[in-house]
Amino acid sequence: MSLASADSPQLDFAGSPVNQSLSADDKIHLFREMTRIRRFEQASLKMYNKGVMGGFLHLYIGQESVAVGTVSLRGKNDHFITAYRDHGHALALGMSMNECMAELYGKATGCSKGKGGSMHYFAPDKGFWGGHGIVGGQTPLGLGLAYGLKYKELEGCAMCYLGDGAVNQGAYHESLNLAALFELPIVYVIENNGYSMGTSQKRSSSFRGCLAQRAEGYDMEWDLVDGSDLYQVRAKANIAMERARKESKPSIIEIATYRYYGHSVADANAKKYRTPAEIEKYKKNHDPIRLWEQRLLDEGVLTEEKSKEIDNAAKEEAAASIEFAEKSDPPTVEAIMDDVYWESDHNTEASKIGRHFFND
Repeated sequence: MSLASADSPQLDFAGSPVNQSLSADDKIHLFREMTRIRRFEQASLKMYNKGVMGGFLHLYIGQESVAVGTVSLRGKNDHFITAYRDHGHALALGMSMNECMAELYGKATGCSKGKGGSMHYFAPDKGFWGGHGIVGGQTPLGLGLAYGLKYKELEGCAMCYLGDGAVNQGAYHESLNLAALFELPIVYVIENNGYSMGTSQKRSSSFRGCLAQRAEGYDMEWDLVDGSDLYQVRAKANIAMERARKESKPSIIEIATYRYYGHSVADANAKKYRTPAEIEKYKKNHDPIRLWEQRLLDEGVLTEEKSKEIDNAAKEEAAASIEFAEKSDPPTVEAIMDDVYWESDHNTEASKIGRHFFND
């Protein structure tokens, strides 16, 4: 448990066992993954502003260390689920830029066959269960993943991400209650970017020290993490994840982070409820990619030439994903009823019982 804030002096977590085990290549890989996410998001923003995408677009720019840091700790039985700001988690878990970009374009080659869009990326084969547009709606689903692990007696962890705007949803609190009662292996990760949709945390949530401290009401462990420090993200997340795997105990970790753009690209007031000076302050002093790059340069792990090479490769990959998406075909009218019910798609016994709404 900790009440340290993101602006207070921090310990050096590079010496924690989970970070000492990182090789030079591992550290560069983490830098590459964060860079890839940012370049993908920037490319997505550019094309969205050109009007070639429909629906919403919730960018992950500024929060890259949360997804990359936690995903880097995954084990073979771990599962991940998040809300609508899901691009970073998807790429960190190994989904390709092509399938992710094509989904934004609504193309059949997208990860959800063009029917989900920005908020509904899925890759069950990679342990990724979405991408959910209902605020807090993923929290009981994450609980179900944890229940499944315990029921099957598998040593694993369910990672359920949510924003600071979701912590007041009833479903979240009901999930915390059951997680503690049933001793389920889940870690709730609050990605606290401070503003929910557009209202500051202090004006939207009642709390004493931090949002994660509410865990005490459910007799759960909790911690507060500086999201600009990748070493700290890994060190503290590893403790919670191991608690889930080894003890089948739930936790809440709150990671202080920041989004550079609005709640979504459609957020016209993004620079009204916070000042441009505040945004620039975070870019200058708390940017997770810049700080990690400098850390690796100081350690002699990374060179400026290698950094530029990684950045250029990420830009090229993002540009190629746009070309892939633009050349892909949209879903067909004939496929409109596919992928609605798994039972119907696979003609199971259950599909023959009762009636599905689209057959009326």
